[in-house]
Amino acid sequence: MSSPADALKKYSAVVVTGGSSGIGKSFIELLGKLRPELAFCNLSRRAPNIILPQLKLRHVACDLSDWEQLSRGLVEVKHFLTREAPTGSVLLINNSGFGLYGVFPEPSPEDQVEMVDLNIRAVVALTAELLPLLKVRGGAVINVASTAAFQPTPYLGVYGATKSFVLHWSLALHEELRGSGVQALALCPGPTATDFFRRAGLKEGSVPNMFGETSEKVVCVALNALAAGKPLVVSGWKNKLMTAVLGKVPKAPMAWMAGIALRQFRLKQVGP
Repeated sequence: MSSPADALKKYSAVVVTGGSSGIGKSFIELLGKLRPELAFCNLSRRAPNIILPQLKLRHVACDLSDWEQLSRGLVEVKHFLTREAPTGSVLLINNSGFGLYGVFPEPSPEDQVEMVDLNIRAVVALTAELLPLLKVRGGAVINVASTAAFQPTPYLGVYGATKSFVLHWSLALHEELRGSGVQALALCPGPTATDFFRRAGLKEGSVPNMFGETSEKVVCVALNALAAGKPLVVSGWKNKLMTAVLGKVPKAPMAWMAGIALRQFRLKQVGP
C-alpha cells in the first residue's frame, strides 16, 4: 500500500467544497503541506482563512444550494483547471453539507429543502460535471458522508437520509468506475469538532465526545483510505464498532432506539 504522500504525487489539482472551515479546511491545510505544488479551488460562501507559504488557492464564492450559483461555480472550476492545472490527475472532495435538528419540518420546510439541495444535489451535480475530465486525466472523488448514514436518525431525519444517499451512491459509483482510472471514496466521520452542531441548532457540547474526533484526524484517515484504494472508510475505531453493530439491527427497532438517544438533545437546542 502506498503512503498518502506517494499517492498524491499524480495529482495536480484539488477541487473542494466547504473549505472555509472544518473538514474541508483541514483537507486544504494537510494536502497543502504534503504537496505545496498542488493547485486548490474551493467553493463555499466564505473564503478559507489559511496561512500556508506558497499555497495556490482559488476561492469561488457561491452558495452551492442555489442552482444558479452552483452552475456559475462549475464554469469557474473548469476555467481554473484549464488555466492553473491543465494536466495531471484531479481530486474532487465533496465536503459541503449541514444538518438540522428538530421535529420535521422544523425549523422550516425551506431549510429542509436547502439541506437536500446542498447535501445531495450539489454533490451529484459537481461529480457529474467533472467526472468526464477525471476519466481523461485520472483522479478520485471523496464524498463526505457520516456515521448517521448507517441508521434512521429521528430529529435529524432528513440529514441522516441525505448522508445515507451519499454513502450508497458513492459505493455504487466506486463499482461503476472500476478500471476507469478514477476511484470513489465514501468518508464517514462521526461527531467532529466543526461548526456542524451550531448550524444544526444545538448548543456547543451537546453531543458526548466519546465518538468525536478532530477534523485533522478525519482527513488523515481519508487520505490513508484513498492511498489504499478503499471505497469506504469510517473514521475512528469506536465509530467503526458502532456502525458494525448497527448493521446487524433491523431498521425499525434501530429507528426507535435512535429516537430515544437523539430526543435528549432537544433540551440542548439553541433558544430562539
